[in-house]
Amino acid sequence: MSAANQMRIYLNEVVFLGYHGLYAEEKKLGNTYKVDVQIDYTPKTNLVDQLDQTIDYVQVYALVKKRMDIPTALLETLVGNIADDILLAHPIATKVFIKITKVHMPIPQFDGKVSVSLEKSRD
Repeated sequence: MSAANQMRIYLNEVVFLGYHGLYAEEKKLGNTYKVDVQIDYTPKTNLVDQLDQTIDYVQVYALVKKRMDIPTALLETLVGNIADDILLAHPIATKVFIKITKVHMPIPQFDGKVSVSLEKSRD
């Protein structure tokens, strides 16, 4: 199959409440997180007209939600776990990109957001 048939699935700015972080306040109060996911894959057929020929974004959402529900000290660990879960569950995926944004920083006078991202290829 040619590279022209490479496809990408996106989940954009999916919002979760999570209890991730190193500090007691983060673990107790939680935070709002936005997750972006991109998955590159090569379909098994030239025409994708059945769900089993693609990557089901509902299943991807379920994988992400499962990880976001587990309190994790570092976002770096979380993006790695999500990437691994997606690659394991979807053998046709060739590359994943995960970005997690912490919406509210528990830092006085900090006006902004922080994000951690990871791009991981199957090779």
